[in-house]
Amino acid sequence: MRRVCAGLLFLVGMRLMAQAPASTAARPVVTPQLVDITASTGVRFKHLSSSDQRYIVESMSGGVALLDYDGDGWLDIYFTNAPSVAMALKGETARSALFHNNHDGTFTDVTDKAGVANPCWAMGAAVGDYDNDGWPDLLVSCFGGVKLYRNQHDGTFRDVTKDAGLAADTAWATGAVFGDYDNDGFADIFVPHYVDFHLSDLPEFGSKSTCRYHDVAVQCGPRGLKGTTDLLFHNNGNGTFTEVGAEAGVSNPQHYFGLGTAWTDFDNDGKLDLFVANDGQANLLFHNEGDGHFKESGLEAGVALSDDGLEQANMGVAVGDYENKGRMSVAVSHFSDEYMTLYRNDGGLAFTDVARPAGVAAATVPYVGWGDAFVDLNNSGWQDLVLVNGHVYPQVEETRLGIHYREPGVVFLSTHDGKFREATQQVSPALGLPRVSRGLAVGDLFHRGALDVVIENLDGEPTILSSRPDPANTWISLTLEGAPKNKLALNTRVRVMAGGVTQTAEPRSGGSYLSQSDLSLHFGLGRAGAIDRIEVDWRDGPPQVFTNVAPNHFYALREGQPLRVVTFLPAARPAVKR
Repeated sequence: MRRVCAGLLFLVGMRLMAQAPASTAARPVVTPQLVDITASTGVRFKHLSSSDQRYIVESMSGGVALLDYDGDGWLDIYFTNAPSVAMALKGETARSALFHNNHDGTFTDVTDKAGVANPCWAMGAAVGDYDNDGWPDLLVSCFGGVKLYRNQHDGTFRDVTKDAGLAADTAWATGAVFGDYDNDGFADIFVPHYVDFHLSDLPEFGSKSTCRYHDVAVQCGPRGLKGTTDLLFHNNGNGTFTEVGAEAGVSNPQHYFGLGTAWTDFDNDGKLDLFVANDGQANLLFHNEGDGHFKESGLEAGVALSDDGLEQANMGVAVGDYENKGRMSVAVSHFSDEYMTLYRNDGGLAFTDVARPAGVAAATVPYVGWGDAFVDLNNSGWQDLVLVNGHVYPQVEETRLGIHYREPGVVFLSTHDGKFREATQQVSPALGLPRVSRGLAVGDLFHRGALDVVIENLDGEPTILSSRPDPANTWISLTLEGAPKNKLALNTRVRVMAGGVTQTAEPRSGGSYLSQSDLSLHFGLGRAGAIDRIEVDWRDGPPQVFTNVAPNHFYALREGQPLRVVTFLPAARPAVKR
């Protein structure tokens, strides 16, 4: 009871602070904080896998998804899980977990009731509304294909993988994502694949040069193993999909090792392009030509390789307009001895790796990076960058080279000029603690007007970090609903103009590393006391414009209708519902 009461007081206090008007008097800039609140949330979950990670399939799972699965207006959390090879060979499974938001700062495990405990050897998760009923459906990528769970509108899901025509995929799926590439109003699915790996033909631990690290025996792969093709499932609009990857030109005949992916309109031509991060190989950028076909343009666009002209171990993908120039850039996490690449979007489908001059390269070289996200931690109106790390080889402790299995995360604060400064210890000593992290997702869990970061760790329990932005800064949150199609409004562009800054964002399926962030859009506004203009470019309808909008509110917008203020109260349903 004490924990619940404390949570209620915390929520009320944060709401009063958030809704207080910002003073016009000059105030010192406050460094944001990311505080570990995991213990108080009641979330109890542990990823399984194995302690020695003798096979690559044991190292790559760990996605987290934030979604409002039951339509009560509050974000819930889904963690994927995976067994060890030894467990799988004995027929044992690993339990993934869905936690329901109790509206008071805590969560309750509802996995079994929801029917999503054992989808598969689960890698990651993404959200989309494949049947346009207005409810988020859950796509789980697996070592063995994908699982599609249809939201039943009653707090449960139903496995519709076979009925939807997705069961033919039996390969090792990774960062699967929804995106309407042909603008017909129905979300399609892209499924990248990793290694062509089989439990019946396990590579021998430490058996060859590609299975050794600093002369220590480790798991084999991905180098030295085979890859496989990727798949694109076109939504037929009747609850089923047809695989069209080769026809569309995105099937990856090179058999690259696909991990992170993202759908977005990189060149602002109104059509979704596709970015695919490949482990140890060149990234792929598929430019949408508008006729159901894509042209691979990664090398030409400048995102295939690092600034050094090298192929890297590309894993997590963060997409965002960190310069506030109306163009989506990409940050990609990598293996140690490399660095996080930051591909700045220069317009016209041209990118430049600016990781070094932007200040994000040096601090990432020592670590194996995974989940990453652009996120405004201080409600400043400028996106910061957060990265989590963790090695794949527990055996690195034997090298005595200062390399460790557990590694700290990293926070980069925007300096509001296209650059960042590493500020992990100033912002979040908790994130700076060594962990073996994988997935990362971002959202406002408790309607504070500030963002939270949820991390899944392979070794130990998850981490939930709550941001504490400068209280003088204002904000706005916007939840979109498309009509009559694209009900989750995926990739609908929103521009918010306030305080002399124009920010651009969109709800997006998947991203980071095998993870799903909140589809509601959060904009920090700095010291702005009013929002001059909001522009919403619906993908299948006329744009909408709103002026002189009050900050420090949650808004809902159904396509073609006025903005609505939504009020959330602890332990209660929202005043305005879907």
